[in-house]
Amino acid sequence: MATQPSKQLYVQRSALSMRTFSTGRASFSELVATTKPKKKSFFPTRTSNSVAYWLLGSAASVFGIVVFGGLTRLTESGLSITEWKPVTGSLPPMNQEDWESEFLKYKSSPEFAMLNSRMTLEEFKSIYWMEWIHRLWGRVIGVSFVLPAVYFTARGKMTASMTVKVWGIAGLIGFQGFLGWWMVKSGLKDDLFAPGSTPRVSQYRLATHLGTAFIVYLSMVWNGLTTLRDNFLLTKMKAADASAMLKKLQDPALRPFRRATAGLTALVFATAMSGALVAGLDAGLIYNQFPWMGQGLTPPKSELFDPFYSHVPAGASGKHSDLVWRNMFENPSLVQLDHRIMATTTFTAVVALFGWTRFSTVLKHRLPSSAKRAVHGVFGFASLQVVLGISTLLYLVPTTLASAHQAGALLLLTWTFVLGSRIHASKHSLSLLERALQNGRLGVQTTKKVSTVSPIRTKTAFRKAAEPQLQGVLPA
Repeated sequence: MATQPSKQLYVQRSALSMRTFSTGRASFSELVATTKPKKKSFFPTRTSNSVAYWLLGSAASVFGIVVFGGLTRLTESGLSITEWKPVTGSLPPMNQEDWESEFLKYKSSPEFAMLNSRMTLEEFKSIYWMEWIHRLWGRVIGVSFVLPAVYFTARGKMTASMTVKVWGIAGLIGFQGFLGWWMVKSGLKDDLFAPGSTPRVSQYRLATHLGTAFIVYLSMVWNGLTTLRDNFLLTKMKAADASAMLKKLQDPALRPFRRATAGLTALVFATAMSGALVAGLDAGLIYNQFPWMGQGLTPPKSELFDPFYSHVPAGASGKHSDLVWRNMFENPSLVQLDHRIMATTTFTAVVALFGWTRFSTVLKHRLPSSAKRAVHGVFGFASLQVVLGISTLLYLVPTTLASAHQAGALLLLTWTFVLGSRIHASKHSLSLLERALQNGRLGVQTTKKVSTVSPIRTKTAFRKAAEPQLQGVLPA
């Protein structure tokens, strides 16, 4: 008879394990549901600093190839390789026979026939090496970007959004290789053999190729800088300083300044692209004076809007429908004037932004000190760029000055992005910082994947967690 209570208790416990046991508290089945581990997220909440340093290092390499590409164009070396072989083209000519073969291919090009008919093999080698190094550098950038991207993705070092951005940049790098050949191909067309033609690449394709390189570079810079900034705020700054920075990043009073910075960045980029049109048309070799263009500040209207550049016959009214835009992009005189106007507008905007930060009471007190330093950087490089641009024009586009002017455009763009990274934060970055402040977790240096997995992982822990739910239900 003494065993009867024990047997009854066993039956009750067995029944409990076989059915949902509802009480005034949570049911047993609900407890099981709430303690079931949830699946981990593969991506971390923050991108590792190592990814940021890799992006900035890649950006430095892209900066180098942009400058070297400008030198390749200025030395008229870009049309020396008349084929596009992404894999086998990695190897240069290895012997005299190979060099003779490459030179023979170049002799069939419009550039040799129209401009370099007296070129020797040794002279050809010098321009060939320039183009070959430029192409090889592009391949190295592609490999040195894709392989680390695979590693960082596999190891979960990047957030989901950063992973998408990185692989988007990788796609742009591959597309840029195609654009390079597309540009070169425009300088090898048979119609360039016609009398009066100038064998050179299309200014449209040159601007596209350069613009894509700028976008690749700036994408790397932006994502690298914002990642370093976010991690610094979360792991290095004290809570009080981080809280103050969060308030500044969210301050509505800075919204007009952010918009002005974005507008200035777009203006600098557009001015740089107009410079690409100047380079593609050799428009810097005319009107080598400043601020005058001939007898006045602008050439005569008849020269700026010349029907010669129109591709559409005049209509009944005697006007060409494409007269304006054709001249804007194909007439060297108007292209140079456009670039002058845009450059002057850009510098004026930079001076206005600089003055705004100096004399505005709101910006004096609410703009982060790091952003104020960036404004000084923008102003300094804009001033340098003006000096380089005017000097390049006055001295008839010497290679050194022209190359420095192109590099200056990219440096100025870089500093506008630096400024932007110090006054703008994404919603994801702001939410991370707010959460860290609320949870008191600033200063925790980790990029581990987060999950909402319950700590209940073992049977023993499960029993302990379930005990409070079962008290008063099971017999003692």
